[in-house]
Amino acid sequence: MNDYWTFLLDRYPDVLRAAGEHLTISGIAVALGCLAAVPLGAYISGDRPGWVRTTVFGIANVFQTIPSLALLAVLIPLFGIGLRPAVFALFLYSLLPILRNTFAGFRSVDAGILEAARGMGYSGWQRLWTIQLPLAFPYIMSGIRVTTVYVISWTTLATLIGAGGLGQLIFSGLGVNKEELIFTGAAAAIALALAADLVLGKIEKAFKGGVVS
Repeated sequence: MNDYWTFLLDRYPDVLRAAGEHLTISGIAVALGCLAAVPLGAYISGDRPGWVRTTVFGIANVFQTIPSLALLAVLIPLFGIGLRPAVFALFLYSLLPILRNTFAGFRSVDAGILEAARGMGYSGWQRLWTIQLPLAFPYIMSGIRVTTVYVISWTTLATLIGAGGLGQLIFSGLGVNKEELIFTGAAAAIALALAADLVLGKIEKAFKGGVVS
């Protein structure tokens, strides 16, 4: 145990740098996923032809089923190596859970409430912001929390294309057979995922409290 603490004290700058890179890659990917999937989920939850929903979910499903290493390999000729292909691949993986939960959230809103709001003169924009989005928010946040945990875990593979992150510690440990590096990289990734889920949970509770009050 003392040897591990000595190792950690010696290498903590590298661990902090890798954790920072890991958070940057994951954060950008999830943010882009939210920007794309939340409006799209809200759009297809409305009165749209069935083929529109089928097409959107079909494309998102295809992205989800591509093996991660294969997707990274396919993106290298398009984006090179480093941050961009890693973020783009994780962005594609983030789409389906957020899209599905956003769609379910908006579809769960009682049609009678919307009809009553329409009768009171609410515009479509007002119904969206004051009724549909607040009621769908728990579903959306659930999708974002699940996606964030997955993306933080998958980001460990980003090091294979030179994007850095905590995967660098894990793969370096495998290369030189150093268990401390493997354990530290894996434990830090788990800690980041749990911390991110905790923070997002706090945000969700704060929003609910604001709505209820």
